[in-house]
Amino acid sequence: IEKFEKEAAELGKGSFKYAWVLDKLKAERERGITIDIALWKFETPKYYVTVIDAPGHRDFIKNMITGTSQADCDI
Repeated sequence: IEKFEKEAAELGKGSFKYAWVLDKLKAERERGITIDIALWKFETPKYYVTVIDAPGHRDFIKNMITGTSQADCDI
């Protein structure tokens, strides 16, 4: 997280450090919005979990539908 915090601060977006864990595209980081879906997988002793970060901006509805259609639930 410290790496993301430093990189975000350099672009004047220090509060975006957690978003940058999954927002990898240069355009996403510069604009401060998610453009494409990103996945992060981990497992617990009982479950396999996939976190899906999907865009919420109206210009990327198709990408949001692609991401959310893969989910069993959302937060």
